[in-house]
Parts: sequence; structure tokens; C-alpha cells
Amino acid sequence: MTSMAPEERIGSHVKRAEQALLAAKNAACKPAAVTVPQYAALLWLAEKPGISAAALARLCGVTPPTMNTVLKNLQERGFIERTPHEWHRNVLETRLTDEGRAAMELADAGAVRVERALAAAFTEEERETLIELLGRCAEVLDAER
Repeated sequence: MTSMAPEERIGSHVKRAEQALLAAKNAACKPAAVTVPQYAALLWLAEKPGISAAALARLCGVTPPTMNTVLKNLQERGFIERTPHEWHRNVLETRLTDEGRAAMELADAGAVRVERALAAAFTEEERETLIELLGRCAEVLDAER
């Protein structure tokens, strides 16, 4: 017997919700032929053109090597361009191409449908509480590292 029943473990419930969200977003991104990590990168690149791979990795919650793989795949498909920074030649600036913007917009339409459906399952007060509680979870877990 374990010292804590599985159904009492908050982490299991958070993980289940995360997996369901990822599956729903994967389905939503399918028409754009991008994965959720690729969509996340495209979305942030639309907001922050020229951002470095390291900064993009932090925003997307992945490691720099993972982001480099994501960016390599996006570049091979013609969705992004990477050029040396004007002053820091070893830093590559990353920007969306027209094809990348179109893929991001198509994927984003699906992702927004998922987000709106999720939000609609809660009252405004419940959404605010959920966001606060998930933020608290993140703070506790960050402190445990």
C-alpha cells in the first residue's frame, strides 16, 4: 500500500487535464499540419518577431535543444526564416514567413475553439479561481525543484 491514494494525488488530476488539453489541441492543429509545439512556436513568433531560439524555448516551456528541433522542422517547411542578428552574429533571429503565418492562423483558429469550449465549462468566477489555483500549483511545484 502507498502512503497516498492515487485519487488523492492532485498531480494526477492536473496531468489528466493536461493530456486532454494536448490531445484536443493536437486535433485542432491537424488541419494546419503542425504539432502543438510547432503551433506554440509560430504563435509566439507572431507576437515577438526576431526572438531568439533560447527565449522562444522559455516562452514555450521546452528545452533549447527541443526548440532547435522544432525550429529546424518549421524552417524546412518554409514556415520561418532565421537570420543572424545585426550585432550578435552567433544569435539567429527567427521570423514567420507568409506560409508560417497562414499555418499559425489556421492552427490558432482551432486552438481558440478548444480554449473557448474549455472556458465555457466554467463561470467567470470559476475561471478566475481555476487560474489562481493553477498558478498556486505552479509556484509550489517550482519551489519543490
